Amino acid sequence: MTSDSSAITLLIVDDHPVVRDGVRGMFDSAPGFTVLGEAANGVEAVARVAELDPDVVLMDLRMPGGGGVDAIRELARRGARARVLVLTTYDTDSDTLPAIEAGATGYLLKDAPREELFAAVRAAAEGRTVLSPAVASRLVTAVRTPAAPADETLSAREREVLVLVARGTSNKEIARELFISEATVKTHLTHIYGKLGVKDRAAAVAVAYDRKILG
Repeated sequence: MTSDSSAITLLIVDDHPVVRDGVRGMFDSAPGFTVLGEAANGVEAVARVAELDPDVVLMDLRMPGGGGVDAIRELARRGARARVLVLTTYDTDSDTLPAIEAGATGYLLKDAPREELFAAVRAAAEGRTVLSPAVASRLVTAVRTPAAPADETLSAREREVLVLVARGTSNKEIARELFISEATVKTHLTHIYGKLGVKDRAAAVAVAYDRKILG
């Protein structure tokens, strides 16, 4: 572990050693980050997360010996504390949606500028949803359905809930902050999903940004 308790700790998961070295070099040279280790596939990643307990996992998707989506799903099943930020070259619907649905906090492409990557890791560490513009656009398109109401506006309370969701706030924390019950939070989320035509939190945030509901 790092001696700097304020540093964000990372695990880098990619099947290409050159990529891992490059990403490690970027974060080693930047203040506020500590790379705890690396993994070459999803199976190894799950084991390394259990061993190292990083704040954020930078996860590639298509890897021999164990893909990223299966690893994300397994980490979620185990209740791992680490936030998973997908870092990949693939932005197709067949890659994006399964990763988000499996529990990834964010999805970034490998051609992202280093400062954008640093900002995304900081956001992911705080539990905030991070989507590259290209991925957000695809996700919005994918989650929309013909039956989705396009003109239903959110109530003031629903907007408050959605803002907190975008910050990565849990239902329990939302309830405490807004002085309402968790059951009421869930009811608001159900209404939000229905009005936005989505099925989960990440999709709700993506659509809300696309429609300028969130600034």
